[in-house]
Amino acid sequence: MAYIEAKDGTQLHVKDIGSGHPVVLIHGWPLTGDMFEYQSLALLEAGYRVITYDRRGFGQSGHPADTYNYDVFADDLGAVLEGLDIDKAHLVGFSMGGGEIARYLTRHGAGRVSKAVLIASVVPYLLKDSTNPEGVDSSVFADMKKQVREDRFAFLQSFAKTFYGVGLVSKPVSQGVLDWSFILAVMASPKATIDCIDAFGRTDFRPDLKSFTVPTLIIHGTSDKTVPIDPAGRAAAKGISGAQLIEYEGEPHGLFATAPDRLNRDLIEFLGKP
Repeated sequence: MAYIEAKDGTQLHVKDIGSGHPVVLIHGWPLTGDMFEYQSLALLEAGYRVITYDRRGFGQSGHPADTYNYDVFADDLGAVLEGLDIDKAHLVGFSMGGGEIARYLTRHGAGRVSKAVLIASVVPYLLKDSTNPEGVDSSVFADMKKQVREDRFAFLQSFAKTFYGVGLVSKPVSQGVLDWSFILAVMASPKATIDCIDAFGRTDFRPDLKSFTVPTLIIHGTSDKTVPIDPAGRAAAKGISGAQLIEYEGEPHGLFATAPDRLNRDLIEFLGKP
């Protein structure tokens, strides 16, 4: 099945490969489901059924004019699970993809979910305010939107270097990975690219943390400059009952590509038998 229809008729592009226990991989901004190349291959070879989909506005999914908020994103995830009749799914969310898991569990419950994994996730709350002093200043998000409007292509190329820690970490990604990431990112709607900055930057998932009633693994790099670990990974670990936190010392945001072997091992160990 190449497409699943969301509640509002938006077409969601889905890839469903394998026949073992289902693992649903939810991508980060501004990429597509294809960002999980290293993880998809490892999970398939380990015997899992791997499902990826492009968030609305990104990749090969429909590009509506609006509706870029987490209530809608969570319902889109619900449409994928229901459309494929997936039960006992392992949900794995990277960066803004972690928000889909949090809001999905609140809006739809954990009836179709077995385990949850948050990788470099924006959960629980990124925006700096009086209740979240370690968060990211609103000016950062405003500047990102300004740059996207002025020259989205130049912004994406520059953003990718911070994303992968180029010049900051000991194992930089190849130029090929940077080029591949740019190709995935430019597939997005400019409107979705801008609106999702507010979605992941300003949505408060702290009330959603109580909805994590399944075993939860949190993985975050200590040198993440895109989604800092303190208001994100460490705060999520404190707020989710029984959650396990694994910190990747010195790793940047895009650790799915900078530390794929370690990430794949930790994922498979946590998920258990396929």
